[in-house]
Amino acid sequence: MAIFRPKYITFDCHGTLINFQMAEAARDLYGDRMNEQKMLEFIKDFSAYRLDEVIGDWKPYADVVHNALSRTCKRNGIDFRDEDARLVYERVPTWGPHADVPAGLARVAKEIPLVILSNAMNAQIMSNVGKLGAPFHAVYTAEEAGAYKPHFRAFEYMLDMLGCDPEDILHCSSSFRYDLMSAHDLGIKNKVWVNRGHEPANPYYGYTEIADISELPGVVGL
Repeated sequence: MAIFRPKYITFDCHGTLINFQMAEAARDLYGDRMNEQKMLEFIKDFSAYRLDEVIGDWKPYADVVHNALSRTCKRNGIDFRDEDARLVYERVPTWGPHADVPAGLARVAKEIPLVILSNAMNAQIMSNVGKLGAPFHAVYTAEEAGAYKPHFRAFEYMLDMLGCDPEDILHCSSSFRYDLMSAHDLGIKNKVWVNRGHEPANPYYGYTEIADISELPGVVGL
């Protein structure tokens, strides 16, 4: 079987490449106010509200975090403070990659240009990218696109900037809800799901599953 060699490999950043530690941030802020079962519910709600906040019109990611955290606290009967949201937001650019990422990316980058499409702010994303240990051809943000994933407009912006068609790329993400469902609907046939345990498998959307980025070179025959 011939191995697909894309013009670009495009990536979600936070969660897929960067160890996205929103749950840990929530634990640090509120873990002493609730038992473990309640904390897990809080973390689940915080994740759901962040998604809900990005499916409307674009707004700064600080507002996404603020609103999602405020709504989560309200739902769970926890006092919310504006400074808590600011502390969580300011942690984002300090986070580094999952342990498997630098070596896997470096192998692929020697042969295929790498691109990031991130639900991020311009002022923060390059701090994360600089920790990935591999060169990137381009980094595109929701701020530039004027839309967060899963909006199609974010993906369309990336494709327009790259000057390529959906069939020319391989898109790699750990999330169906943010990335792979939209990629499927837009005709991006070549997809990789990095199974980081964030979401259950969903074979309907047609992808190659890998456990981590160390397996990505094999997907493209490297």
